[in-house]
Amino acid sequence: MSKNSEKSALNESGSKPASPNINPDSASRIRAFRKKRASETDLLDQLLAGNKTALGRSITLVESNQPEHQEKARVLVEGAVAFASQSIRIGITGVPGVGKSTFIESLGRYLLKQGKKVAVLAVDPSSSLSGGSILGDKTRMEELVKEENAFIRPSPSGDSLGGVARKTRESIVLCEAAGFDVILIETVGVGQSETTVHSMTDFFLLLKLAGAGDELQGIKRGIIEMADAIVINKADGENQKAAREARLDFKRALQLYPPKESGWKPKVALCSALYSSGIAEAWQMVEEFQKLTIKNSFFENNRHQQNKHWLLQNINEHLKRNFYQHPEIKEALEVQLQEIAQNKTTAFAAANVLLQKYRDLQKI
Repeated sequence: MSKNSEKSALNESGSKPASPNINPDSASRIRAFRKKRASETDLLDQLLAGNKTALGRSITLVESNQPEHQEKARVLVEGAVAFASQSIRIGITGVPGVGKSTFIESLGRYLLKQGKKVAVLAVDPSSSLSGGSILGDKTRMEELVKEENAFIRPSPSGDSLGGVARKTRESIVLCEAAGFDVILIETVGVGQSETTVHSMTDFFLLLKLAGAGDELQGIKRGIIEMADAIVINKADGENQKAAREARLDFKRALQLYPPKESGWKPKVALCSALYSSGIAEAWQMVEEFQKLTIKNSFFENNRHQQNKHWLLQNINEHLKRNFYQHPEIKEALEVQLQEIAQNKTTAFAAANVLLQKYRDLQKI
């Protein structure tokens, strides 16, 4: 067969010969890249359609520390941001045993009856030794988890400050893009994560117990100052009198704090999550807060501040990750740790050495 006939046959078939200049390995990587992008697009489409399985898979990618998964998560989050709904983000905190899970389940079921779609991001404590976590919120919220318009995601807290999952912000965006209009964020409640949760939510709710002995501790830690509402849980049976007295004490305490920038005056309410008593009143406070803050523009301004905080947090995490994952820094860190153990240097001096080495490496 002549060269002309070969050319003619190729043209008729509409195919083109592979370029001899393309490395087969490179071509394989390009095909794999396109396949991955197609897979991410499919996952995003399913997420936007409200598929809870796709939402769960997306959050798994967000929480992963694998570089490949982080890239996929970045594409998903960037694609989801434009479709994120105007939800209300509610942070819920309180000491262990205050009944956060029971309260969230009661509130969630009430909201479902109001036609809402509810997502719960519950940060589960991780062991600092083994790294394991219980992830038991789906067990504790056994009724809510069965609902079609509810999504519960227990996430291990890992080594994040106070137990707030490192990627909770991205998870919020994904939940909103999936059509959930109420996002409930439960903290571990160990007294350190409240500030972080406060920075990513619109309404901050503090659950308390009457007669638990933590009233003054709560005031000292400044949690009350952050709270938009205080709900005294387990106000039932013989505990009702103590709950009413605690409500009065907290109302007095709130008067000692300066007015909030939002123009909202924090309120104190009683609740028995076990018997679903006081749940409607608690939600009414949230609605009143949202109505007021939207009217005076605080709601939108607060969202801008959340995005600003998100930006700075991402930069900090990126720098921290690059620092500790750099091979030469890893080696230098081991050397400095040994010298500290041998009293040859101080922690302050060792830190300066490592930071200077990192700056020098960035110049190369």
